[in-house]
Amino acid sequence: PPAPATMTSRPRLAAVDVFCGVGGLSYGLRGAGIEVVAGIDLDPRCEYPFTENVGARFIHEDVRELSGADLKRLYPKGTIRVLAGCAPCRPFSPWQGGSNAEDHDDWTLLGEFGRLVRELKPGLVTMENVPRLASKKIFRDFVRGLVKAGYQVSYRSVYCPTFGIAQHRRRLVLVASLIGSVAVPKGPIRKRSFKTVRDAIGKLPPVAAGRADPRDRLHKARSMSDMLLRRVRASQPGGTWRDWPEELRAPCHRKESGKSYQAVYSRMEWDAPSPTITTLFHSFGSGRFGHPEQDRALTLREAAILQSFPRRYRFLKRSEPVQIRPIALLIGNAVPPRLGRYVGRELVRAARAHGNPTR
Repeated sequence: PPAPATMTSRPRLAAVDVFCGVGGLSYGLRGAGIEVVAGIDLDPRCEYPFTENVGARFIHEDVRELSGADLKRLYPKGTIRVLAGCAPCRPFSPWQGGSNAEDHDDWTLLGEFGRLVRELKPGLVTMENVPRLASKKIFRDFVRGLVKAGYQVSYRSVYCPTFGIAQHRRRLVLVASLIGSVAVPKGPIRKRSFKTVRDAIGKLPPVAAGRADPRDRLHKARSMSDMLLRRVRASQPGGTWRDWPEELRAPCHRKESGKSYQAVYSRMEWDAPSPTITTLFHSFGSGRFGHPEQDRALTLREAAILQSFPRRYRFLKRSEPVQIRPIALLIGNAVPPRLGRYVGRELVRAARAHGNPTR
């Protein structure tokens, strides 16, 4: 039988990643020394990138149909069980606008994750989502359920540049433990050392709109209309559509209601982190997603790197054609792997300090 964990021993942690996507969180957890045994997602497009890069089993399943007993069978004996997950953030995202979030099909998925935690009772839990989720009753209910089940819970909004991610992204991170104290990690990097767009993608070969790098077909940019090309050429890094001559401005810009939309139709800055990478990063008109110099929006590879995926990360089989929108959806929805690694390190630290290998 395995020896009891102590401050100096190395307990074995095994994780199942619910809502695993292409494996951003799992890749980070694995980098922290956690054995990822399975990922679960309803999107079959996630299977290849997850299995290819994480090296773990992919289960194509709706979490509503799973039980804690189903998950328990996935964990090797003698491990500290980790349950990780990022419930789809669309219901809680500010991009929802005026729609009623509670009517969204994904609204209840955080509750399903909480149900799986209560049924499985893993030693450690982590989840990630948009910061505004913390103000919602469904999140407060989720936390209360964890506390009632005996978990110590820590959560807060984190700023990705403090973890070495070249992106102005804020995320709500929660960690919970049955084996002792645990805390959301603090990013060690100060503002003067933030990783920039130039640091991340400055050395990638140039490509034109609608073209791809022959050596990396994911380094591909969406094509642009003549009007969009004129607009991007008139844009300044960090600027707005106000930099354009009047004839290039869209009808919405001439309305009073359009004057507040400054962070669209513009270029990123070389020497600052990028804006938050959304699922629409491939569209110049959907945010500050213009390349700092080249007349186009971000490529798939550039966005993945800004999300902190390694350049070698594979998102589709060689036999599959590169379709920008579906792959952009997977990249934009992913947990930055580097953030996942810092979270994983905290879970490992907690396990070394307090771990019981039978949980």
